[in-house]
Amino acid sequence: MPPDRGSGQVASVELVDTDEVMTLLQNVADEVINPRFRSLTAGEIHEKNPGDLVTVADREAEVLITRVLNAVYPDAVVLGEEAYAGDPELMGRYLAAEHAFTVDPVDGTKNFVHGSPDHAVMVAETRGGQAVRSWIWQPQHQLGYAAELGAGCYRNGVRVTRESPTVLTDPAELRGRTSKRSWIGASLDRLPPMTLTWVSCGIDYPKLVEGEADYILYRGAAPWDHVPGSLMLAEVGGFVGTVGGRRYQPRDNDTGGLIPATSPAAYEVVLRSLRASGLLEADRGVVPSD
Repeated sequence: MPPDRGSGQVASVELVDTDEVMTLLQNVADEVINPRFRSLTAGEIHEKNPGDLVTVADREAEVLITRVLNAVYPDAVVLGEEAYAGDPELMGRYLAAEHAFTVDPVDGTKNFVHGSPDHAVMVAETRGGQAVRSWIWQPQHQLGYAAELGAGCYRNGVRVTRESPTVLTDPAELRGRTSKRSWIGASLDRLPPMTLTWVSCGIDYPKLVEGEADYILYRGAAPWDHVPGSLMLAEVGGFVGTVGGRRYQPRDNDTGGLIPATSPAAYEVVLRSLRASGLLEADRGVVPSD
């Protein structure tokens, strides 16, 4: 069962520990996201860019979460997806910040708009450019994932553990996914064809954490999408690296692509296979989109 959420108003939550941040996300979802699920009107859905949807739930949830984080951590920079859409200079402040948070109020907005339960609320905390805590709340699945640097990843309060082999006995069995639709069905060298992700990083990363896929190939690297899950994956022995061959960092915003994998060994196999496939070279000139 998910943690008890209490009965206080969203803005009254006092953030003391990791559990209380999860409670904040649950309360926000109950207040402004869940009531709109499968109940959105046409006037509550907008396009930031062609095909890039935002809803009243996204905007209201981000305001509520940001308000609490600003009140409790007034010196931190809060990088919200919707705030960035209105103020692109916010990214620079985030990248330079000693203490920062990322906020994705409804990750998987298209899923949310189309009535799919595969969406999530995500927050991550960074200090000195390193992720130190992160949270993913999947309101329709009633699943909450939280991670602390060096302290593990937890699902609804229970630590997630699994084996991460240092070598792969059969790389050809790696199960790969991608959110870039033109790459669906593509094979990276001799690896099996990639299939579609769950089209929400807030669902995708927990699926990797749980071992339901072995790697994902992303084209974009927005911090609000990848910082939360990258910490969770690392805490269970996984690895997130760039297509350029280095470890992903929360201040990476334009990497050309990311490969989250269930182990460093899996990442290395996928990276070699990606380079041999020529997939990225064939994709040059296409606007990155996850």
